[in-house]
Amino acid sequence: MEVQEHFYSDDPSRGPADAKTTLRGAEYFFLGNGFIQAAVQIAPAGDGTPVGLLIMDPERLGPKRAALSFDKDTGIAATGVSVEVRGDRHAPRPASVRAGWVPGAGLPRVEVVWRSGPYRVTELFFCPDMRSARLVRQVSVSRSAPGASRVRVKTGLGARTVETEAPAVFEYRLAKRGGRTVADLRLTPSRLSEPAAAAYWRDTAAFRSSDPLLDRFFSASRSQLRAAVSSTGRMDGSIWQYNLEWVRDQALVAMALVMSGQPGTARTILARLLSDFVSDEGATKDSSRLRPLEESEVDQNGVLLFALESYVRWTDDQDLVRSNWDRIEKAAAFPLRPEFRHEPSGLIVNRREFWERHGAHGIGTGMELAHQLFVAMGLRSAGQLAALTGRTDRAHAWTEAAMRLRQAMLKDPRFSLVEAGAFIKRRGLDGRVQAAVRPEPDSSLPKSTPLFGPGRHLLNPDTSAVLPVAWDFVDPAGQLARRTLASMETLWNQGWKGGGYGRYHVTSEPDSPGPWPFASLFVARAALEAGDPATTRRVLDWLGRVPGGRAGSWFEFYGPRPVPPYPQVGIIPWTWAEIVFLVVHHMLGVRPGQDFLSLQPRLIPGVDRMDADLPLRDGRLELSVRRARRGEEPGFRCGDRKMPYHRYGLGLTLPRSFGRIAVRAVIP
Repeated sequence: MEVQEHFYSDDPSRGPADAKTTLRGAEYFFLGNGFIQAAVQIAPAGDGTPVGLLIMDPERLGPKRAALSFDKDTGIAATGVSVEVRGDRHAPRPASVRAGWVPGAGLPRVEVVWRSGPYRVTELFFCPDMRSARLVRQVSVSRSAPGASRVRVKTGLGARTVETEAPAVFEYRLAKRGGRTVADLRLTPSRLSEPAAAAYWRDTAAFRSSDPLLDRFFSASRSQLRAAVSSTGRMDGSIWQYNLEWVRDQALVAMALVMSGQPGTARTILARLLSDFVSDEGATKDSSRLRPLEESEVDQNGVLLFALESYVRWTDDQDLVRSNWDRIEKAAAFPLRPEFRHEPSGLIVNRREFWERHGAHGIGTGMELAHQLFVAMGLRSAGQLAALTGRTDRAHAWTEAAMRLRQAMLKDPRFSLVEAGAFIKRRGLDGRVQAAVRPEPDSSLPKSTPLFGPGRHLLNPDTSAVLPVAWDFVDPAGQLARRTLASMETLWNQGWKGGGYGRYHVTSEPDSPGPWPFASLFVARAALEAGDPATTRRVLDWLGRVPGGRAGSWFEFYGPRPVPPYPQVGIIPWTWAEIVFLVVHHMLGVRPGQDFLSLQPRLIPGVDRMDADLPLRDGRLELSVRRARRGEEPGFRCGDRKMPYHRYGLGLTLPRSFGRIAVRAVIP
């Protein structure tokens, strides 16, 4: 495979400092409604615009400098606000800037407060509706010293400057001009009504707990998932980084969107994936392209099918499945082609691993754990969808194929993906564990990375090995799960300080060493399933400490990167999906089936109470969970029914149509 696909031309040392994504201590708050996308930049160290605005067309993927509000010479400096009083100009002092999401605002709002001299300036950003490409910025000014003066507020966009008396309301709009999208700035009436946006967000999932950090993470993830996706379902795999799309990432985002009460956007994504990202042969696109068979990421087929079943279970929208059955059938059949089959075991073979390393990195042809896992999960889901739509033959065939693949993955005496009681990443065709890699000597990959350092370059452990535990594919309380999770501790603080799990053993890293948020959340989710909530707490606390923790928008990883040739690190929407999975699937434990609802709530250290109101099919699920007080008997209450606590949770019949289900849980 060409390694050039990993390389990009954008060099952050060229042009203004604002072109750099990893400005010291930077936070990015993303807002959007599918028609406009924006990021409020907070740069507290002074090496970029302290309070700036990046305005983007969500249909157009590009690097940070491609933002419509970015000037090639001055960056986003023009978008900053200044205050003028009697000829004196006041601008934000970087260290004085404070920013955050406004809790309980009814719709996503970002509040930024800064000081200069005696003036305190408050800026409020939000999208006033869900159907037009508009973003609003309200600016108010207060004075700490006595006396009154006329205060004027000024900001700009490109060459245009707008100045008015405070308080002021500015509106940014996207428009078509000369065949391209541009951003416009204008003043707007100070009294704005946003009932449409408020109604949209009122209908989404609500979550509150005794931990403000967890509440912020969930709320930020719910709203920023929406901001990341265009009205047609387009989404960058990493904002400002890849400018490409993956079936895997978008299918997982669709799952998180439906869990967070945004089924319409989830449906748009899934319908687009089926129509545009599944080929006539059933292959799925990754990085916006199709691969030769040996390089095909067949795990994506499984993730797509699994996401489709999850969507149907949450919404009961079977029409999406019926109207796209041809593509679903092709996606399910593709991994079963003989070209992928390892004849002695029945496992799936290719030469591209979960993190997209390939031959140039030293990956040999063999069997990857994550590919077996997601194809088996996807085939099981495809069997469920086939049964739901009356396709009995397909249901039996795919369910049996899923069971055979699972059996081989777990139990084959020579080729299973289990070694010494724990999951391993990969085996070769001869059954030997591929324990290490050696990159091709003539590879043009950066030689400064650990993959080219001295010694062996190990493949294990790899955080993808905990995914069978996180998704309850194996018994989370079993020895296999415990040993696999124990092996992950090698990856914490692996060549760095401050916490976080690397995605795999650092010696085989073709990038810079550093912790990965969404890989760390793999471990956090699996640990909670396995009865180790302290590890989950540790990951959440680490996410709260790193840059991005305030906004709840995390970089792909944290560490120095060889840029160029690699692209700058960007913001990964997948991480927001992992936060939603952690809260809804694992902590609240909400797992709808065809005609039943399983509730398996869990609490972690620092969280003694959770309350949620979740859209489910045509009704709502109201769930309250709290820790039992001393001497109190744990149990569940649903209406007038009281049921004893069991560690496997509570099962309820789920009718096709209902208004509201209210459950109270008191757990150990």
